[in-house]
Parts: sequence; structure tokens; C-alpha cells
Amino acid sequence: MTLSIQQKKILRSIDDNAGLDQWKSWTWQMRHSIRDLTTFETLLGIELSQEQRRTFGEAANKFPMSITPYYLSLIDTENMENDPVFLQSVPSPKELDIMQGDMADPLHEDEDSPAPCITHRYPDRVLLLVSNTCPMYCRHCTRKRKVGDEDTIPSRSAISAGIDYIRKTPQVRDVLLSGGDPFLLSDNILDWILEELRGIKHVEIIRIGTRTPVVLPSRITSELTSILKKHQPVWVNTHFNHPREITQSSRNALARLADAGVPLGNQTVLLSGVNDCPRIMKALMHKLVRNRVRPYYLYQCDLSEGLSHFRTPVGKGIEILESLIGHTSGFCVPTYVIDAPGGGGKIPVMPNYLISWSTNKVVLRNYEGVITTYKEPDSYEPTFCDRNCASCDLLLNIEDADDSCAIGIDKLLSDHDDTISLVPVSNDRHRRRNNHA
Repeated sequence: MTLSIQQKKILRSIDDNAGLDQWKSWTWQMRHSIRDLTTFETLLGIELSQEQRRTFGEAANKFPMSITPYYLSLIDTENMENDPVFLQSVPSPKELDIMQGDMADPLHEDEDSPAPCITHRYPDRVLLLVSNTCPMYCRHCTRKRKVGDEDTIPSRSAISAGIDYIRKTPQVRDVLLSGGDPFLLSDNILDWILEELRGIKHVEIIRIGTRTPVVLPSRITSELTSILKKHQPVWVNTHFNHPREITQSSRNALARLADAGVPLGNQTVLLSGVNDCPRIMKALMHKLVRNRVRPYYLYQCDLSEGLSHFRTPVGKGIEILESLIGHTSGFCVPTYVIDAPGGGGKIPVMPNYLISWSTNKVVLRNYEGVITTYKEPDSYEPTFCDRNCASCDLLLNIEDADDSCAIGIDKLLSDHDDTISLVPVSNDRHRRRNNHA
């Protein structure tokens, strides 16, 4: 790995004696996070106007700033006003414009919290908030009310209480760790949380939401991937919003996760002036899948306070979906969702491909505008369901099929069978043994 000119310049400005090892250390990156505009100007070698300093300072006082040196180094100083990294990381006076309809907690996460650190909205899954610290404070964050607030840092006892709620709630099969960023916890704490969850019989899936591959790729260490591998299945969702964020460093981080067997997804937020362009979004999706990351969600920007300048019309999201569906591989197309205000959950919003339907036929259109029909079955008798599963005639055995039965040489080679020899049924020696038994 070699550093860019911008990265070398930032590194020398922070510590003239520091070298590549320090730059590649995630703890060094966190210790030198940029939290004020003076340091921001010094490290980038730029000078803001007095008016910019004043308005940016006012925004940072309400919504704190924190940028890793790595992510800072990606800013194009020649075109900062349009740079997607700058727009996502540096306070803007527009954040002080609190519009009618803006809410501190638009998703009602606090109201759907039956236990410390828990948001339980969907029947079979919960959100477990394990941190309120992020490597970079995204200007579009839906939890701006909490991130960076020392009064909302989850304690170990609070996390334990949340895990205890999961333990006592058998319908929970899927747990999402979020925050803040769970990967900013120490390896020991993260290992402890995963071990506690993995010890709960009804928890099948553990998911982790993180932006470290984007803004702090050095956090994805071999020690971290070993922990994740130990507690599989663990799914990781990243948060890339623009193709320029996928650098060689982030590619290496994603490769380490994928090589450890961690399934990867990505959640993109649709942001005005950052990625509200079909060409940008298609390039992002293609870069993600080339790095073994499946596009998962495209989020409509939430109604959190100070985000009005980031929000687009829903029609822009539909336009982007139209540019993807049929024009690229199906697994490159995320699900476009609105996280409903008031805690209604994620609502898919997709282009309308079903034009009309009747008793025997549906009318459809494809991505090209071709209109076609699909004939319904002439006779369909649905199975009557009285909700009495015990007397159901359907094959309701939903346990795993047994595919471990081995015969012949495969049986001798298998580790799950104690057979040490195969004996023909006509073998006289074994017949005599049976006669003497």
C-alpha cells in the first residue's frame, strides 16, 4: 500500500514522525479524527471565508463534526462544493434549517424500545444499539439526536439488559447490531456481545451495520474477521453512497470480510447533490457487486432534523430504479424503501409493472415499455386453511431435509458415520457369526 499525495500531506501535518504503520492503524485514525474547522483547513491546506467559518461553526455546535484523516483525504479540494465526500462529512449551514415535518426521532425508535438498547418493531427481529460513536459523523444521519452525545453511550449493563430481553423473547430470530458503529467497539466487547447472542438458541441470524469499510477501512483487521468467522452466521451491511468512496483501501477491507465468509450487503441513502443521478447510482451498484457486496436497500432520506437539503422527491428514486431494472443484473438492483415516519417500518416503493388484471389475465409492462399479458390458470382450487396445522394434509415438515446419508466408499470416507467396512450380504464368515449369536 502506498499513500496518495493528499494522504502524505495530511499525515505529515498531523505528525511529522508518523509513517505508513500509523496511517494504517484504525486507533491512530480515531485519535486524530478532525472535529473542528481550523484543523480541517490546516490539514487540507485550504482557507475558508469568515462567513463559511461562522455558518459551519454554528452547524457543528448543534450537530458535531468528526472525520477520519483517511476519509478527509478523499475530498477533492478543487471542487469541494460538489464533492460527495465533503457534502457527507462537513457541517453545512443548511442543517440549521429545521423544516415543518422534521423530527428528532422520525422513526420512533425510542417509543418502540421495550428494554435498554432495544428497538423492537418487526415481529421476529430487533435492533440492538451497542454504540453511539461513529468514525465519521454523516451529515445525513437519521440518529443525529444521539451520535456524539456522551449521555447516550450504552453501558455494558444496558447492553446486557438488551440481550436479556432478546433471551426472554423467543420470537426474535434476527438481531441487528447498530449504533453508532458496532465496529468501533473493542474486539473483546464485540466478541462478548456476539458470544452472548450466539448462545441464545432462538437467535438464528446476527447482522451488523457499519460504515467502517467506507470511512475507516483499516478497522477491518484479521483479528476482527476472525471474531466474525467464529460466530457465523454474521451478516454485515455497509453504507457506500458514491462510487468515489470505493477506494483500494475499502476494496481490501471488503475482500477481508468476504474471504472470511461474511455475507455483505450495502444500504445506500438517496442524497440530493451526492448521488441523485441514474449514472452515478448504476456505477455504484456495479462497483459494489464487483467487490462481492450485494446492493440491499436504497433509502429515501429520513425526516430527521436538518436534512431537508438532502431530501429528493420520491420520483427521483423511482427514476433511478427504472434506470436499473432490466438495464443491469437483477442482483445489482436494491430495494427502494421509505422508512415510514412514526415507526411504520420500511415500505418498498417500486415502479409499477402491473398495468391491469382480470379474472383470467394480467397485463404487464417491461423495462422497455413492451406491454404483454400473462394468462391465469383456468382452474385453481386453493387449499382451504382453517389454521389448524395439526390436521393439515399438506406436507408441513419444514425441518431440514436429511442430505447426509452416504453409501459405498463415500460412507467410509465420511466423518459422521462410524462404519469401518462394507460387507457383502452373502459373506459366509459373517453368516456364521450371525448363526452363533
